[in-house]
Amino acid sequence: MNLQQKSQEVRRVFEELDAEIKLFLDASQIGCISGCGFCCANPKVSASVLEFLPLAFDLYEKGKAEAALTLLESKIVEEPCVVYKATSADGSMGFCSDYQNRGMICRLFGSSARRNRLAKKEIITCKKIKEGKKEKYEAASLAVNEGMPVPLSGDAYSQLYNIDFQLTSEQMPINKAIQKALEAVLRFKYYEGSEESETMESF
Repeated sequence: MNLQQKSQEVRRVFEELDAEIKLFLDASQIGCISGCGFCCANPKVSASVLEFLPLAFDLYEKGKAEAALTLLESKIVEEPCVVYKATSADGSMGFCSDYQNRGMICRLFGSSARRNRLAKKEIITCKKIKEGKKEKYEAASLAVNEGMPVPLSGDAYSQLYNIDFQLTSEQMPINKAIQKALEAVLRFKYYEGSEESETMESF
């Protein structure tokens, strides 16, 4: 599987996951508070290169990959995600400027669960949801252990590991993950173009 095929597989995983997430959020009603970007503004969010290949390929197709890479190279590694656009001075309010191509971590946080040491499902979410939607959060916490469908973060990451273990297992600051994804795509496209040129010249 080449890099572009891996990206297509990641997108397929995302599409299936998004359908599961929608069912869970519709049932639980514990989605993010409108306009809140508190988690996105956290400079310590980690991600893998693989989950940002769809974003990198999309930027390449739009002719924006090199400009995005230049921007990322000028940033301090541990800054809030470059895709996040703050709308408040403290950065706690804002939006994702490329929601369709957000990473796995962005999809799972607030809309999935993990198993604790007792094998019970725990919803992965933030303090703002736990406090701002307390009753719904508590009801959902009970419901996911009584049959309410909820995406499991471990299962989601397992699907990425199956696509490319190395590109998934190495976690790094989110901007570094996006930067490395862009570098990989530009390198892939450069060599892909070189191979096509050689093939044409041989005839």
